Amino acid sequence: MVTPAAKRKAVSHLMANHGMSERRACKAIGGCRMTVRYNSRRPDDAVVRERMMMIARERRRFGYRRLLALLRREGHVVNHKKLFRLYREEKLEVRRRNGRKRAIGMRAPLAKPLVPNECWALDFVSDQLTDGRRFRILTIVDICTRECIGLIADTSLSGQRVVRELDRIIADRGKPKMVISDNGTEFTSNAILGWAEEQRIAWHYIAPGKPMQNGFIESFNGRLRDELLNETLFSTLDQARMALAIWRVDYNNSRPHSQLGWRTPTEFAKTFPRRGTALRNPTSYAPSPDATNAFRGKSSRQNELQSG
Repeated sequence: MVTPAAKRKAVSHLMANHGMSERRACKAIGGCRMTVRYNSRRPDDAVVRERMMMIARERRRFGYRRLLALLRREGHVVNHKKLFRLYREEKLEVRRRNGRKRAIGMRAPLAKPLVPNECWALDFVSDQLTDGRRFRILTIVDICTRECIGLIADTSLSGQRVVRELDRIIADRGKPKMVISDNGTEFTSNAILGWAEEQRIAWHYIAPGKPMQNGFIESFNGRLRDELLNETLFSTLDQARMALAIWRVDYNNSRPHSQLGWRTPTEFAKTFPRRGTALRNPTSYAPSPDATNAFRGKSSRQNELQSG
């Protein structure tokens, strides 16, 4: 019995079941009568509490800081310490599913692009349907604005299919200056190398076994798996595609991002000039001297084929 609430409960039990007086019950447990008689004047915050629980039921993997950003967006005035207390009282803590992997040694920071469409990150995520069939998801993220600009799901995604999807996105959004990916067979195929050379887009590959050199897309994939893939059972590929499309719209337009000042990626992208202006007069991309080798050097078809 450490907390005042536990002591009040113990005194009530002794008085109800053993016929003790309040004075004798407090002496038996070593408590204070003022603590037992105290009536809290703290407001119940029923409106904020109810709305917080409604949002938490819809977004089960959101922590209290992201819930705070959503509540403030709706006009609720609440302190982060109060919301954390309500969050713990309602037992809404989000448990981490896997143990956190900690880096060993020093890691050079990635150079962050300064304008949209300066650098895109690509990767694959795998999942399976309820009947056991596996499918893959091509994820594409603009590193500057953190916008998800592509979620393509299919049972097979070859290098030619990746090229077609990139052409479709470029026709709507514009051409990036650089693309970062791992050394998967889809990204090192002749279709990708020929397309990057034809489009004059620098395609940089991270070092084998070093996923944190492409940490932005790895973080996004973690959010995608935690908030959608692990929470949903897909029976068909069409259902998975529809769920991915809905989640992508919600991620870009509704989900607050901690690294963007709790703004959504779409809100943050509006702080830049229009994409057409940015593409006609882009800011030069100059990686810092501490950037990893994945951001330095030149890429060509011959170099990439030799490196595997």
